[in-house]
Amino acid sequence: MTTLLHDLRFALRMMAKSPWFTTVAALSLAIGIGASTMAFGWVNCVLLHPLEGVAQDDRIVSIETVTPSGATIDSSYLDYSDFRDQATSFSGMLIFKERAVALGDDRRSDRAWAYMVSGNYFDVLGVRPAAGRFFTKDEQDATPGAHPVTVISAAMWKSRFGGDKNTIGKTIRMNRRTFTIVGVAPENFPGTIVGLSFDAFVPVSMLPELTGGNNWLEDRNNRPFHILGRLKEGVPVETARAEVRNIAQRLEQAYPDSNAGLGATAVAVRDARYGVQTLFSRLAPILLGAGVVILLIVCANLANLLLARAAAREKELAVRLAMGAGRGRLFRQVLTESLLLALLGGGLGLVFTYLLGDPLRMLLPVTGLPITSLMRFEPRVFVFCFLLCVGTGVLFGMAPALHALRSDVREALKESGRGATEGGRVRRLRGLLVVSEVALAAVALAGAGLFARSFENASRVDPGFDPHNVLLVGLKLSFSQEEIAQAHSYFERVRTELARLPGVQNVSLAENVLLGFDYGSWEQVDVDGYVPRPNENLKIYRNIVSPGYFESLRIPLLEGRDFTDADDSPRDYVAVVNEAFVQHFLPGQSPLGHTFTVWGDRRTRIIGVVKNSDYHKLGQEPEPYFFVSLKQFYFADSDVALQVRTAGPPEGMLPSVRTKLQSIDPRIGVFAGIPMTDFTAAGTYVQKSAALVLGVLGGLGLILAALGLYSVLAYSISQRTHEIGVRVTLGAQQWDILRLVVREGMLLVALGLALGTAGGFGVSRLVVGSLFGVSAGDPASFAAMVAALSSVTLLACYLPARCASRTDPMVALRYE
Repeated sequence: MTTLLHDLRFALRMMAKSPWFTTVAALSLAIGIGASTMAFGWVNCVLLHPLEGVAQDDRIVSIETVTPSGATIDSSYLDYSDFRDQATSFSGMLIFKERAVALGDDRRSDRAWAYMVSGNYFDVLGVRPAAGRFFTKDEQDATPGAHPVTVISAAMWKSRFGGDKNTIGKTIRMNRRTFTIVGVAPENFPGTIVGLSFDAFVPVSMLPELTGGNNWLEDRNNRPFHILGRLKEGVPVETARAEVRNIAQRLEQAYPDSNAGLGATAVAVRDARYGVQTLFSRLAPILLGAGVVILLIVCANLANLLLARAAAREKELAVRLAMGAGRGRLFRQVLTESLLLALLGGGLGLVFTYLLGDPLRMLLPVTGLPITSLMRFEPRVFVFCFLLCVGTGVLFGMAPALHALRSDVREALKESGRGATEGGRVRRLRGLLVVSEVALAAVALAGAGLFARSFENASRVDPGFDPHNVLLVGLKLSFSQEEIAQAHSYFERVRTELARLPGVQNVSLAENVLLGFDYGSWEQVDVDGYVPRPNENLKIYRNIVSPGYFESLRIPLLEGRDFTDADDSPRDYVAVVNEAFVQHFLPGQSPLGHTFTVWGDRRTRIIGVVKNSDYHKLGQEPEPYFFVSLKQFYFADSDVALQVRTAGPPEGMLPSVRTKLQSIDPRIGVFAGIPMTDFTAAGTYVQKSAALVLGVLGGLGLILAALGLYSVLAYSISQRTHEIGVRVTLGAQQWDILRLVVREGMLLVALGLALGTAGGFGVSRLVVGSLFGVSAGDPASFAAMVAALSSVTLLACYLPARCASRTDPMVALRYE
């Protein structure tokens, strides 16, 4: 211990003796370690431990319904009941459904987000209340409307009630229904959808009260619920997956009308179809890899600098050896200095990471969803950072430590009268480190170029509609099933009165917004005259829209007509379908007047055909899609969004639109007034985030590689001053010296570029699934990388070469 303390004190003195070197090294390490730690934090939060605050979250799996095409969808309450009662691989199973609610009274309401959950929700998750209690056994049944109680989040408890313990027993109103607060969820539990935080939890039995009278609990065809199960100790997910698959087969045989062709699977939560991990599961590993690349460049750079310092400390080390110090002691001393430097850089990196916050969250498009932080500072993140510091310190400290171990006492003392020089072995090692820096920087820049091109391509895609100059406004409705007529009257007033505002060109309403995070809703269709293929999935995505919707979004009408206010008859349902619907179900036929059945028994007549659009993601393959009339298919559990097309920038219209909506009916919550272009930016999020983050990290890697090359050349020139003086004396011109030094540096760059290009090709094939319209070996991206690296490194070679070319031969000959 005494020896260790002595080594630490000596290392601190050496760091204080070279403050500029210590500062530059610590800041470089802070960038590399901080970037890697932040990326690991994202991976930890999204992929490794996605359910914050849940006990043994690695045993929680998502049980999802599988369509005949292999796509996963949500489940019905009755299917959940069968899975829960028949499965033996699980110690517990829960169900939940997220929903936006209007929180407040009839005079004023705010938007909040609630979970409708099975009564055993918290018990299965192993969560304990921060105050009050969770749901009792009596409140865990599914009797509709029987249990008007709620558990609120810690955030709502603090923001709305000031954290008062007397909050328990008070009431709040959601969707014009009164709920009694019985408990508070812990602060570290945001819910069970990754990346989203919710305000309240209510028993699923209260679903009819929150959704205007519809009871999804009694209809096996309604599949709005997510199911989670906790595996029993020792049961692998493969066993559970096989069991739920077998149960689904039994349900298909027992209920062919609702479950024909439907299977089931069990997957880890990180692979669930819902939650922000559907975006980050591809992005987070890419960013972690980029952070590691930058850290390796930093390590190579510091190893180079420390090798140069080791040459300068040759005499000091030789004297210590001559006085009896063991070589192992010197090895440990030099390595201790490196580890201390790494720990300093790691500490600064953590500070930078904390101050920077969560860049990926900042880059998310505005959606109105309750997105929480994707970076959690928890023990495993600190452990990762510490281990990274130790590994980094050993990595960049090993070369100078081995150099100290192998130093020759007699040679070092003989050289001490003239000045330290480095041998050929060290010079080659430093050159190899520069090559590795250039190669790693090339990989990072190639990745940045590929994603930049990918983002550019995605931004240019025509989605089949025009989101520009469209203002999106969410309406949180709370009409009951008995108030449907009032709802239609409200919709008509909204469209009429908003259309009169100056600058408004068109107003429409729709249940689903295109290209958002949510895929929307689908229905089972039965097209007259169409014979389905074996196991064909006839669940088709749809939208419920008002007249003027296609004009608002400028979706071209190819045949027939748009909806009108006259399309309100419950005996003559009408629909508009897209091109893909016609090509799939009615090839070679005139679609107008053709009928199909949806919602069980609603026979619907096709009145129009519109051009295909991108409904779920940019550049998707055309898929059948249909639209039905809001006046015929509006349900009390539906929310709607306003699409207001404006003559100018839509942001400027938001205040007048909000004022008008409040004057029409102050009870209706008005939320998320944003330009539609901001909302649909979700379609390019992966490409945009990767391009931006990789661009920043690639730029840092380029600068670090250039600095490494400059330091090697500058130090090499200082060691060869006498040689350069001889060359000038023998007739060498400035241009000859300049060319000599630049050629030496660019030879290292060329070798690094060759290795980096090969590495870039290999890495690009691993991320090709996240690229958009760009091949893994995109020539433009790699050409830009070569041009950027060559230009910057050429400058790094030129600066020391220029100094060398101006060497005074008389001074140089007297140098040693």
